[in-house]
Amino acid sequence: MIHRLAAHPGFPRLVRHVVPPIDLALSRATHGRVFLSKWFVPTLVLTTTGARSGLVRESPLATQIRTDGTFVVVGSNYGEPRHPAWSVNLLADPRARVTTAGRSVDVTARLLAGEERSALWEELLVVWPPYATYEQRAGRELRVFVLEPVDAGSQRSEWTP
Repeated sequence: MIHRLAAHPGFPRLVRHVVPPIDLALSRATHGRVFLSKWFVPTLVLTTTGARSGLVRESPLATQIRTDGTFVVVGSNYGEPRHPAWSVNLLADPRARVTTAGRSVDVTARLLAGEERSALWEELLVVWPPYATYEQRAGRELRVFVLEPVDAGSQRSEWTP
């Protein structure tokens, strides 16, 4: 049911102004333990540095936490034509911070392309099928990033689902 609703063209207009601000407030209050959107999809707060402003920017995002301790995020922007600002920020400076499940970890973002992106894209569609609709509606390839913990050796086990 939620997947069909999320793929509806009116969904972005309603959700983008309601859910992310609530998720950000809940995350700040609980250090990433509580998210409204977590009822539907795993969620994190990604902290980046603004590409133009240099200011700290926080974005609640759907994620996939992989067994190797990395996170995957998709720059869907709810199927809007423009890439989300956080993805532009990661391209300018791949250093970021992830907060979820009561923990924060520094990460380095890596934009996926080619076969690596294609293989992961199929997995992502299983988790959140509306990504296919978003990509079609946006008229662009959605950016897919892997967020790798900076100190992977000591932090991987903390993030294994």
